[in-house]
Amino acid sequence: MNRSIRAVLLAFLILLPSLAAFAQGLPRDIKDKMDALVLQAYQSAGAELPCKIKSRGKQKMMRWEEVDRCVNGAAAKVDWEILSQSLMSLRSVAGGFTAGEFSAAVDASFAAQALAFEKVFAVKEEKALLPLTNSLLRFLSADVLQDIPVFDKVGTKVGAFAGVYSFERTGSLAASNTYTLVMFQYIDNNGNNQSAPDRLLLDSFGVPWKEASSQRGFRLPSDKLKLSR
Repeated sequence: MNRSIRAVLLAFLILLPSLAAFAQGLPRDIKDKMDALVLQAYQSAGAELPCKIKSRGKQKMMRWEEVDRCVNGAAAKVDWEILSQSLMSLRSVAGGFTAGEFSAAVDASFAAQALAFEKVFAVKEEKALLPLTNSLLRFLSADVLQDIPVFDKVGTKVGAFAGVYSFERTGSLAASNTYTLVMFQYIDNNGNNQSAPDRLLLDSFGVPWKEASSQRGFRLPSDKLKLSR
């Protein structure tokens, strides 16, 4: 299972340049308008950023509840319905592109304009650890944090970050009550591929803030868009 997930992650990273190339193939005026709409979404999300985040414990782990509140609150400030309608109107005048191709271009625009963590979180403690919560991973750009050391909550280095993956989970009350959980993988100290435990992560693992802060890691989730196929 780990190998197959790793293969999917690598395939997606390889695909990223082609997605960007497709976006470049859009008519210039269409691409500019698309990028402008996505930029507006990031401006809405960033209206009250950065969030001041405190840390706690001997390892100075940033408070996971403040991190989650920040990223989820930022995404909630975007009017996804209006954005979806605006993008659909843009697609109607683009012409010559399938729904899948247009969605790929939108994804590429969201990825290109992702925010650096230092623009999302204000952290005083330089040696703090950024917790790899399920919510944070949901907003994580696909190509960031690669090879950055991962520590557990007691300060032990468990390996190096190797990407994210998601799966659907069924709630206990009803079989139809499903939700998506986002997890991460890492290369352990022996060079083996490992997956984080299948549970809510909260502050179980973290990466050094000093190394993560400048990376463009906060990517608005384009899956919130309602673009007809």
